[in-house]
Amino acid sequence: MSARLLCLSLIALLAACSSDKPAPPPQQTTPVRAAVVEPVLPANMRELTGLLSSSQGYLPAGGEVELALLVIDERDRPQRLLSSEKLLATGQALPFRLVFNPQSFPANARVELHGRVSQSGQLAWRLTPVRIPRPETRALGELRLERAP
Repeated sequence: MSARLLCLSLIALLAACSSDKPAPPPQQTTPVRAAVVEPVLPANMRELTGLLSSSQGYLPAGGEVELALLVIDERDRPQRLLSSEKLLATGQALPFRLVFNPQSFPANARVELHGRVSQSGQLAWRLTPVRIPRPETRALGELRLERAP
């Protein structure tokens, strides 16, 4: 009879340990927005940033955008490429970021930012050259491209 008493005691103990409390409702979580993370600029580099647009306010979707930071000689000819970037127009104003090495920036030379947009292999828009006087990080703001002749 002691085995029977032991079994009943264990069953009573298990029944006492179980609970009929309802599980707590799941906590509501707020959706987490993915933050746009800008790539970190290495300490030895500089950048030019801005927004490319046109007289209509946007660049045609699918257009191939090319930006180049160039050393220009006294005859207005490009002598050396310091940095370049290729982008694809989205049908809106297009943000850009052009990274360059300030040590390659020649002293007392004329440096300009040039840009163009090609559609189906033909020049469609061009940027009036922007003079860059010093090798420093700079926000250029909104740059408007003009229709190519």
